[in-house]
Amino acid sequence: MGRRREGARARGGTIRSTQYRRAMRLLHTSDWHLGHSLHGVGREREHAAFLRWLVDVIDRERIDAVVITGDVFDGSTPPASAEAMWFRFLAEARGRRAEMPIVVIAGNHDSPARLAAPAPLLEAMGVRVIANVPRDPSELVVDVGGAVIAAVPFLRPIDLPASSGHDDPMEAVRAVYADALAAARARRRGRPIVATGHLFVAGASPSWMSERRIISGGQEAIDATLFDADVAYVALGHLHRAQKIGGREHVRYAGSPIPLAMVEAEYRHQIAIAELEPDAPARVRTIEIPRAIELLRLPRHGAASLDDAVAAIASLPEIGDEEPETRPFLEVVVALERPEPRLRDRIEAAVAGRAVRLVKITAQMTGDRAALGDVNVGKALADLDPREVLQRRWSRDHEAALPASVARAFEELLAEAEAR
Repeated sequence: MGRRREGARARGGTIRSTQYRRAMRLLHTSDWHLGHSLHGVGREREHAAFLRWLVDVIDRERIDAVVITGDVFDGSTPPASAEAMWFRFLAEARGRRAEMPIVVIAGNHDSPARLAAPAPLLEAMGVRVIANVPRDPSELVVDVGGAVIAAVPFLRPIDLPASSGHDDPMEAVRAVYADALAAARARRRGRPIVATGHLFVAGASPSWMSERRIISGGQEAIDATLFDADVAYVALGHLHRAQKIGGREHVRYAGSPIPLAMVEAEYRHQIAIAELEPDAPARVRTIEIPRAIELLRLPRHGAASLDDAVAAIASLPEIGDEEPETRPFLEVVVALERPEPRLRDRIEAAVAGRAVRLVKITAQMTGDRAALGDVNVGKALADLDPREVLQRRWSRDHEAALPASVARAFEELLAEAEAR
């Protein structure tokens, strides 16, 4: 279908006044985690394959704007290779669609300062980065021509307004969104409104094994009523499982483009395309992302005895002409009645010669004859949520429950550490 554009370019690569004969087409993607490693194995090949695929989709689908809802990087100090991959994508995407704005918000894994450092240069090429909450809510509004975006990033304690009569971080979060959406309404001029967020919305299905709880003060979720009915599309980030919220097609997490933990092996990773028109919820369709490298779990569900696990490994394909970096990642889950000193030796010997990469051995204790230190074998400190570590330590040293004030202080320290 044809499209007619009218209007001049505005500062930051957006278009001040644009009219479309067809619905505006917005692509929503999230939680890339560039620089991620899976139990010490880098994911560069998978991320590179995804980004090549994404640029082709942007071109083929004639996308009008892209929204990336946080966690571009896996950590606050990403490796140079991850940053190079990020900038290469921006250049290639804009090369295919020269007039297409790209809007990026910071997630809880991103360093706001690092993500926003090249913002002046990026704005000159039509890429807008929102990493912190400015004093003026209108600065959170990004005009992308056919729509206005209330681009709210992950909210750290420093971003939340001083509460007046409230000691509830949820109310502070709502205040930020209320101000941003009010500013968007003031600039909409009959166009659809898009809202972004990097947070946990009630009703979503998380994986607590691989996604951090991120609301300040230890609160778990915020209600979807945060987003008013006049918001045409709500682009969410943080949860790795792609999903819509509360049965509403236009309120959704895009999810991560690759599985970021073995427990995510069965996720269907995708991007969302929202077609935006005035005064109506967006029409949304999704496109599944091809998986460059498979994740295998033996057994697929539950745990197997050591003998059965070794037998299952023996049925895997032998090493052939494939590149080692393309072989599937493998987790082996073994049920044990007692500690098995030769567990790793037997598993590694069975895997030798098989076209897989062993990344994790998990032992599940089924008996009661193990020492306390053996019960959690297979669950390393790095696999624990920091809050769980705090809770265990507090329970060890105190009879009373963890006070809310301590939990809030810990959340603030954690947010500060993640922002560095």
